[in-house]
Amino acid sequence: MLRSRLFFISLMLSVVWFGLAACANQSPPPTEAAPVAASPAPIPQPVLAVTGPYAPSAEDYRIGPQDLLELQVFSVEALNRTVRVNSRGYVSLPLVGLVQAAGLTSEQLEESLSEKLSKEYLQNPQVSVFIKEFISQRVTVEGEVKKPGVYPLKGRLTLLQVLATAEGLTTVADPEAVKVFRTDQASGKRETLQFDLEKIRIGQVQDPAVRNDDIVQVGKSRGKAVAKELIEFILPFRVLPGFL
Repeated sequence: MLRSRLFFISLMLSVVWFGLAACANQSPPPTEAAPVAASPAPIPQPVLAVTGPYAPSAEDYRIGPQDLLELQVFSVEALNRTVRVNSRGYVSLPLVGLVQAAGLTSEQLEESLSEKLSKEYLQNPQVSVFIKEFISQRVTVEGEVKKPGVYPLKGRLTLLQVLATAEGLTTVADPEAVKVFRTDQASGKRETLQFDLEKIRIGQVQDPAVRNDDIVQVGKSRGKAVAKELIEFILPFRVLPGFL
């Protein structure tokens, strides 16, 4: 019995040793310096790693079908109202009738309404548009989160809020490897932003706002994954009769 226990303990130590070795060797070995090329190689498109305060370029939200808008016209309370954009992207308003809203920013819709009202009804109207619900916008959350999926953007949400909507990270998630894949609607160019959740949580980095069609991807920690596999392998043997 003693000999079998010693053999089992030796086997467990070997498994743990191989697991730790796998964690230590996950980084690629250093390679020899390459000789200087005759002509410089093209520079690859960089990944935008966010290490300081995050200040993205201002890209206004574009209104979509089913969004809820609050419209106010200064000194004309009769025109103030809350309206929902219909499935065709229009809103219906007094005096001006149907007005296209989908595809416009709130500022652009303000200019459009001001122009229509000033033609026949008001002199220098001051129109304000507030977006109360962002029903038409979506964000995809995938990777090491407890509930991956596609979520609606009902209001302006930050990265931490979106991850909370997906019920948080799994036990093997790497909080330092969270990426946001974003496509510019105007140019179609795609960029990759990388965030460290720990720095966001302590206020060292600003919690960024997510945008329509963003894809949030949470990476896996190799070390945590190996440790979990070892624990799941060893735990069943702890309940065996006579084990230590």
